[in-house]
Amino acid sequence: MFIHVLLKANNTNMTDNKVAIIGCGNIGISILQGLLKQQTIPAKNIIATRRNIEELSLLKETGVRLMSDNIKAVKESDLIIIAVKPYNIVNVLTELKDCLDPDRHLLISITAGVTIDKIQDVIGTRVSVFRAMPNISASVGKSVTCICNNCAGTKDIESVKNLFDIVGTTMYIDEDLMESATILGACGIAYVLRFIRAMIQGGIQIGFDAATASLIVNQTVKGAAELLIERHQHPEFEIDKVTTPKGCTIVGLNEMEHNGFSSSLIKGLVASFDKIEK
Repeated sequence: MFIHVLLKANNTNMTDNKVAIIGCGNIGISILQGLLKQQTIPAKNIIATRRNIEELSLLKETGVRLMSDNIKAVKESDLIIIAVKPYNIVNVLTELKDCLDPDRHLLISITAGVTIDKIQDVIGTRVSVFRAMPNISASVGKSVTCICNNCAGTKDIESVKNLFDIVGTTMYIDEDLMESATILGACGIAYVLRFIRAMIQGGIQIGFDAATASLIVNQTVKGAAELLIERHQHPEFEIDKVTTPKGCTIVGLNEMEHNGFSSSLIKGLVASFDKIEK
């Protein structure tokens, strides 16, 4: 059963936490940038690791500790974010399992498609294990992060909630929906960006320069999202306010639907879900 709990930000106790991001690629860097932007956790309390440390050279001036030694990073941290690719996670967890302390560490995997049971089987300890699925808008503090856990205590849940509240909105779900959350929330960023790109291209075709079209479209998309967030209405409710009889809006919408606008988006979501499920 889906548990839909929107967790409110409460980051007052995060300043003393030490965070390690193991395998700091695109999503790891996005989380890191979001943490730095909010400054709730001091930069000196954040460790980022990567096999080729030179790929993190742009972060040298931030105050974040950069290293290639995952074991050292774990030993000096409390909250451990595993941000490696699915094909690497077993090797990384095997490397780390002997230095995980159940009385200190919380392990948070943001690796898609790897279950808590699988992680627990590899590490073989009583460490609290969480799965989390943020998206790249964490870098600007606007991620939606879905989390689940293996019956962790209230204090541990609060710690993980507070961490991801720093970079956006946090939602608790059942683990069997984590793959769906990956598609809708993480992959979904790409789908929305592709829609925005198409709107900008259309704006150029009808007369705007690229910069002006981008400004209009970006603000329009942001405004549409804020309408739904603040008013808690179905999108069609707001659409009805814009679609006057015989007007240009309904003509455009109908033309898009005739060409499969909604159905192609739904098919894309389902295709991505089918891929991650295999």
